[in-house]
Amino acid sequence: MTWTAHASAVIDDGAMIGDGTRIWHFSHVCAGARIGAACTLGQNVYVAPTAVIGDRVKIQNNVSIYDRVVLDDDVFVGPSAVFTNVRNPRSEVSRKDAYERTHVGAGATIGANATIVCGVTLGPYAFVGAGAVVTRDVTAFALVVGVPAHLAGWMCRCGIQLETNVDVVAKCEACGRGYLPANGHLEELP
Repeated sequence: MTWTAHASAVIDDGAMIGDGTRIWHFSHVCAGARIGAACTLGQNVYVAPTAVIGDRVKIQNNVSIYDRVVLDDDVFVGPSAVFTNVRNPRSEVSRKDAYERTHVGAGATIGANATIVCGVTLGPYAFVGAGAVVTRDVTAFALVVGVPAHLAGWMCRCGIQLETNVDVVAKCEACGRGYLPANGHLEELP
């Protein structure tokens, strides 16, 4: 197998792209970028030289994955979502040595037009609602919404919101997986 890219996409020599990945119109993948297998990069996606994208990641149109952003396997990034890499940018001051790492855990979802401020970690299967602005870490399975983003509930691995509170075991009505609340986060039951 190989990867494919639309004729209008720019793929720099030295970019590493996994088998079965598809790259659509007007996208740019820089030298040094690492993209896993079976990914989809929509129209007008930019991938910076030190960005790392896992396997089976779906990045919708108009998203820039900047330096020091890491997306683990099975991440979904909605249309026009925004990542940053410097907390206090100034045009006249170079801050390339101040890029902060942003890590998005396996299976996480980032909704359309959400903003992820640099330096945060989104835990596995976290779910960021459309238009939310994430300014601090988000724990695994958490649903966050708003500006700034705040906890609004919990999501199953399959993407269905769980009916739960902090004191009881939650069971997904769609797939049957169970979750145990523990110290402000959820743990998936075996």
